[in-house]
Amino acid sequence: MLADKSGSRSSLRAPLFFINRFCYNRRMNSVNIKVVASKGAVIPEYKTSGAAGADLCALLDNPLTIPAGCSAMVPTGLFFEIPEGYEVQVRPRSGLAAKNGVTVLNTPGTIDSDYRGEIKVILINLGTADFTINSGDRIAQMIVSPVTQAAFEITGSLSETARGSGGFGSTGVSVK
Repeated sequence: MLADKSGSRSSLRAPLFFINRFCYNRRMNSVNIKVVASKGAVIPEYKTSGAAGADLCALLDNPLTIPAGCSAMVPTGLFFEIPEGYEVQVRPRSGLAAKNGVTVLNTPGTIDSDYRGEIKVILINLGTADFTINSGDRIAQMIVSPVTQAAFEITGSLSETARGSGGFGSTGVSVK
């Protein structure tokens, strides 16, 4: 039952397209990614039903220590075949960043659909203590995202906007 502007209730129903659209937007989309996994590699996994990111785990022969202020490329032992029209973004795990100051250096790292090499994660230790990674540790998360490629058009001028060429803090920090 819906109420009209006068407050009286009627038996009108919400338009079907609205219901279908609402339901569609609340479902997770899915895409298949082929994976070749080295012995001991951990297949990415979504830890909850609403998770956007699947965890990427280290595959190491020996523990790897990243000294404070340093970075390292950490192997996963995974090789992906990402469908054309998609990319995988490698992002930090919030817990590693908040608790240890360890984050992904080139955030987000992009893995293109035509890349077939091993997935490696560039981690940097911005913390004050050395950080040790063991094989199987969750070191980053990956997000699968659709890709739009631009058609670049050479022109002699650009349209005017209120912002213009202002950037790098030109709008300030304060909300006032």
